[in-house]
Amino acid sequence: MGNLFCCIQVDQSTVAIKERFGKFEEVLEPGCHCLPWCLGSQLAGHLSLRLQQLDVRCETKTKDNVFVNVVASIQYRALADKANDAFYKLSNTRSQIQAYVFDVIRASVPKLNLDDAFEQKNEIAKAVEDELEKAMSAYGYEIVQTLIVDIEPDEHVKRAMNEINAAARLRVAANEKAEAEKILQIKRAEGEAESKYLSGLGIARQRQAIVDGLRDSVLGFSVNVPGTTAKDVMDMVLVTQYFDTMKEIGAASKSSAVFIPHGPGAVRDVATQIRDGLLQSTFSHQ
Repeated sequence: MGNLFCCIQVDQSTVAIKERFGKFEEVLEPGCHCLPWCLGSQLAGHLSLRLQQLDVRCETKTKDNVFVNVVASIQYRALADKANDAFYKLSNTRSQIQAYVFDVIRASVPKLNLDDAFEQKNEIAKAVEDELEKAMSAYGYEIVQTLIVDIEPDEHVKRAMNEINAAARLRVAANEKAEAEKILQIKRAEGEAESKYLSGLGIARQRQAIVDGLRDSVLGFSVNVPGTTAKDVMDMVLVTQYFDTMKEIGAASKSSAVFIPHGPGAVRDVATQIRDGLLQSTFSHQ
């Protein structure tokens, strides 16, 4: 009905291209416009000014000979003041943008190793955006944003990278475990050394107390019983110790059999052996 009365409607965020006898005449803004078709005017088409996105998947090779798929997202839109260029100069805008993306990515990524490509995604995106901005501005398009959304190596490469990472983490874990065991062994050895040192101190103090007690007993016995010598007192103490030892051995339910000379005369032999040993030790030191 609008064409019958030479009127057309242009929607919001859209412009229309008006021609007169096949030649570009003007760009029609959103709204209602008169289009006298009887005078040779016609509508060539519409051009959207909305932001558009194009996802481009490009396969390329890195410097270390790993094939990857780089996925780039290009956000672009036509410029209202250059609508005639955007409408007439390009027949397939998406293919043109895709060709420039392929060119830049395949020129940038082969200069980088795989790890560097992951780290320098922003630099690759900036290079693509700069190249597209220079190229597409002449055709009436603005590049709003360029993103490298993914870098996908081959599945076997990803599995190998995961295995390398896992091996490195296991190596670190093994080193930490070995270090922890080393610290435990050192602490255990230090504890045993301290325990033996304290045990030695205890034994030394015990023996010192025994010696002091024997000395006091010998002195007290000599004073209270006139005519006795220190040798007589020591023989009596040894006899007492001997019978105490035999009593403890007999009272123990799980003690091993011990064969020693039995009888009071054996105590004298033991005492003689102890004194001879002490005298020999004293003589050797002199």
